[in-house]
Parts: sequence; C-alpha cells; structure tokens
Amino acid sequence: MTDPVCPLCLRPIPPDAPQSLHHLVPRLKGGKGGETVLLHHICHKEVHARFSEADLARQFSTIEALRGSDRLRSFLDWVAKRPPGFQSRVPGGRR
Repeated sequence: MTDPVCPLCLRPIPPDAPQSLHHLVPRLKGGKGGETVLLHHICHKEVHARFSEADLARQFSTIEALRGSDRLRSFLDWVAKRPPGFQSRVPGGRR
C-alpha cells in the first residue's frame, strides 16, 4: 500500500509523519462537516499562518487556489525539497 500524498506539497505522507485534516472551508465559516483533506502538519500550519479564516472561506477553499497562491509559493518550493517526514525544528513553525 502506498502512502497518501499531501495535495499541497505533493510529497508522500508516511504513517509516522505528523499529519492533520484541513477543512477546505473553515468550520467557523460554515465548513463544519464539509470536505477535508489530509496534509502534512507543517503544510497545514503554514496555511493557517498565511491566511485568515475569512480568506480561506472566500478565496482559498480549494487545493488548486491554495497551490496557486503567491503567499504559499515560497513555502511550497522550500518544503518540496525536504524529505516526506520532515518536521520544522523551530518552535512555533517557520514564518
């Protein structure tokens, strides 16, 4: 069985890698019970560091919109070069 792939960074998500579910429409903005996607935890943290809940609900409620965002481009280029189980060792994440 192959590992799932993070739809943001396109790297595999090994079973031992930190991972989390991302609500495409934030729960607080009407997305409770809505579609979720499995992401590396580092990718999920970066999405929420760079976008407000309102931005996510209005403009970035799809993986395509997130991947196409200039605000995430440098992070996605950077993290794509890291191994699949990579975790940031900087407290509070990379911003």
